[in-house]
Amino acid sequence: MSPLPSAVPFRGLIGAFFTTAALLAVLWAVQIVNLVTGDALLTHGVSPRRADELPDILTAPFVHFGFAHLIGNTLALAVLCFLTATRGRARFAGVSLVITVVGGLGIWLTAASGTNHAGASILVFGYFGYLLVRGFVDRKVLDILIAFVITAVYGWTMLWGVLPTTDHVSWQGHLFGFAGGVVAAHVFRRRGDDGSPARSDRPSASGAAGTRPLSQELKDLGLL
Repeated sequence: MSPLPSAVPFRGLIGAFFTTAALLAVLWAVQIVNLVTGDALLTHGVSPRRADELPDILTAPFVHFGFAHLIGNTLALAVLCFLTATRGRARFAGVSLVITVVGGLGIWLTAASGTNHAGASILVFGYFGYLLVRGFVDRKVLDILIAFVITAVYGWTMLWGVLPTTDHVSWQGHLFGFAGGVVAAHVFRRRGDDGSPARSDRPSASGAAGTRPLSQELKDLGLL
């Protein structure tokens, strides 16, 4: 008899939904605390090249400069977080950590001294970079299709966001968050039984060497 979780329809999407809801709940709770404490939590943003502030690279994505800032990040974060989380909570946690560290270190090393950088846009651009590269690294048809869709929806906005075109916007966080997503796609790429990157020398049912049939990927998500 199959274990119960494997029989639950949409199990991958259900898990992604709750993961996304939990992340958004944390961000909104943090901002409420920040409001009540008179923006005291803003001290946990990234202050470039201050050694005592280096640990704040782990907290910066959870802090915002007001509700308008948080609201501006919420929709894109919800969509991209959900798509990232469909591959499981463990991988999602690892991807998020890599994005946070790479994005935070990039800000800490390159941004102007005396500035303060915070906000979930580090994660937004990171998840975008991860989703953009993941399908090609893992050779998964569904993920490649997702990459094309999110490029069509967010591509121009993301490209504009990594350029220093707007005052008081941390383009460094956007740029290095994106870089962190690309790194995470390679670090957490699907591997074969021997620990090497998964591949196949025979054409799969999808017709492309090394890719998995779309039907199998949908089964993995509980959609078939």
